[in-house]
Amino acid sequence: METRKVQRLGPSTLAMTLPAEWASEHDVEKGDEVSLRMGGKGTLTVLPESASTEESEATIFADNLDSGALERAIVAQYVLGRRVIHVESDGPLGSDHINAVYRAETQLMGLGVIEETPESIAIRCSVDPEDFTLDNLMQRLENTGSTMRGEAVKALAHGNTDLAQRALNRERQANKIFVLMLRLIFTAYQNPNLTRAVGLDSGFPLIGYRSVAKNLELTADNAEDIAEIVIDTENHTLDIDQSTMRRIREFTDQVDELTAMAVRSVAERDYDLTVECRALFHEISDRESDILNDLPELDNDEVLRVREVLVSLQHTAEYAMRNAEIAANLALNEESEHVEIR
Repeated sequence: METRKVQRLGPSTLAMTLPAEWASEHDVEKGDEVSLRMGGKGTLTVLPESASTEESEATIFADNLDSGALERAIVAQYVLGRRVIHVESDGPLGSDHINAVYRAETQLMGLGVIEETPESIAIRCSVDPEDFTLDNLMQRLENTGSTMRGEAVKALAHGNTDLAQRALNRERQANKIFVLMLRLIFTAYQNPNLTRAVGLDSGFPLIGYRSVAKNLELTADNAEDIAEIVIDTENHTLDIDQSTMRRIREFTDQVDELTAMAVRSVAERDYDLTVECRALFHEISDRESDILNDLPELDNDEVLRVREVLVSLQHTAEYAMRNAEIAANLALNEESEHVEIR
């Protein structure tokens, strides 16, 4: 860590010099303006003017990438906050590469092709960080996963493949929200000026939001797994009695309550809510084994399908508890009736 000596320039003005290497790297010269950002824990961030004005661009060279690798590279540049992404080749782009660009475009929010030649394609992201807050996107992602889960379990109860397919179709939207959250997290980390734009007072919670986003994306995957069971099962339902199906749906309702409460506890920094989450999780932690143990005699394949459904619900509850634990850490970093920080 480099240190600087603070000097007095006048009766009420203190000053320090900027490192020459940093100034050169960011083209900061005498007379230029820099932005100052005061954060928590006594931090002061100095940002060059370019940090708030430049639009980052990236060029991906497609020649040595297959279509899958190219698609992943585009997604990565989107997540890293690039405004414009160029895909270029020494010769004409192959159809596999062109298709990879358009596949990436359809799965990323706000991305569109703005220019295309035989050798290159330029895509631009129109999403402005100030258009969304992380809390709003987090709640939208939780709502999407909860809707998918409800549709999948209802489809399972009634053997309704249309409802199961509807749940599967929502997975694309869940993934779009997840990747957009990653984009906002990365851009806010790189440019502290954007932390307020995404709804945060400081950059400290960003690492927690990254984990919450992944946990919510995994719960959407759990719902997708249940919907796929409906599609793949011969009769599109489980060969169980109504009482067992009712217990599965009650388990689903409790998991829904837990996931929603955990997200609220993150958004509100509410430690009391995290305590409620832990109590509810403890209440339902044995639900999976209880339902399995009470099953009547079934063939092995049917038992495995029932178990897969219950495991998906149990994993969703566990991901919700991870979010509640993150919320507890964020809440306990602030003064409240429970904590005094000196």
